[in-house]
Amino acid sequence: MRTSFKSVFIHNVTFVLFALVILCSTVFAAENWPRWRGPRDNSTGVPGKYPVMWSETSNMLWKIELPGKGCSTPVVWDHNIYLTAPVEGCDAILAYDWNGKRQWETAFGPERPGKHRAGSGSNPSVVTDGSGLFVYYKSGTLAALDMNGKVRWKTNLQERYGPDNMVWDIGSSPVLTEKDVVATMMRSGDSYLAAFDKVTGELHWKVARDYDVAYEADQAYTTPIVINFKGCESLLVWGAEHLTVHAAADGKVLWSCGDFNPEKKSNWPPVASPVIENGIVVVPYGRGMRCHGIRLDGEGDVTASNRLWLREDTGSYTPSPTVYKGCVCIVTEKSRVDGLEITTGKTLWSVNIPRAVGGFFASPMVAGDRLYITREKGSIFVIQLGGNTPEIIAHNNLGEQLCATPVPVEGRLLIRSDKHLFCVGER
Repeated sequence: MRTSFKSVFIHNVTFVLFALVILCSTVFAAENWPRWRGPRDNSTGVPGKYPVMWSETSNMLWKIELPGKGCSTPVVWDHNIYLTAPVEGCDAILAYDWNGKRQWETAFGPERPGKHRAGSGSNPSVVTDGSGLFVYYKSGTLAALDMNGKVRWKTNLQERYGPDNMVWDIGSSPVLTEKDVVATMMRSGDSYLAAFDKVTGELHWKVARDYDVAYEADQAYTTPIVINFKGCESLLVWGAEHLTVHAAADGKVLWSCGDFNPEKKSNWPPVASPVIENGIVVVPYGRGMRCHGIRLDGEGDVTASNRLWLREDTGSYTPSPTVYKGCVCIVTEKSRVDGLEITTGKTLWSVNIPRAVGGFFASPMVAGDRLYITREKGSIFVIQLGGNTPEIIAHNNLGEQLCATPVPVEGRLLIRSDKHLFCVGER
């Protein structure tokens, strides 16, 4: 049978259009940034063209003033931006459209301000699944809202379960499982994980998580990671010198690894959260002096069996690591970025950041083949990855305090300072 050119052309065009629809659907679905460290919980964005240099007059798409100081990272869903901040002395969540126009705000009770110079009452980031928004504050308020800002339910964990007793400010963000929003409180005595129904706010379970550790080592500022562990939805939790996996259904401990501080050194609070890559958990600890590689398999207590490597000459205190092609990227306390091989812990490369006043509180972020490093005093350094030797290719200074991790979405970077939300990108 003879096939006409017209029918072949129509068939090919139809196929191409169908493929483009599928491709675009996949890309846009992946470009939401639904929680603090993004959809993969490692501060990596999808490949794309992201800005390298910007200023008030170059690649600045928009800049908006925020109502108060908050250190939470913005989240993005369907081109809507959500973040927490105080409004007239009250905890609040604010929503902006893709052009920076405020859509709505919802306020709760009085703010409990931060104690640390880099802290605030709004350190935890919003988390969303596209059907609801969930927020947590230093005041103890935990709340669920619909996507238009209407409160579905709220509770106060400190009124229910006692004060936080933290030396510094609450830093752990809430996380979402299939059914629940889970909050952690790792403090001096009576630490716990608690899961609340996302729709009703009903407490589904609350489990204790207490270990006998040195002073301040039981006070964690880390955020859990929701994982699939042996076919079971689970939570990976780091704090109190123990890395644990809990079943999302009831909080039961499925897996545990300890012995991260055999010398029992005090004043070692876990601040940086771990990162997972290729079945290995990289755990920075020891106020930036240690880094551990732990194999995430087996069951029960794996303390003696699952250690792959330990480095005692590098690590991160506050910034959580990110990953790039089998390499974990760590911002050290010595103004240096180390790239370690995930499987062995071997140093693959190091880049020195010019020394200056101010430390590093925001976590490093990867967008495309570039690593973005944020310094507290307003600087963002861009390191080119993917070549033989990574190197700094840009230094941008916004002149305001930066503690939140930049968010990469669709070629744009959302950068939150203590005063403004910036959106940079190539026009």
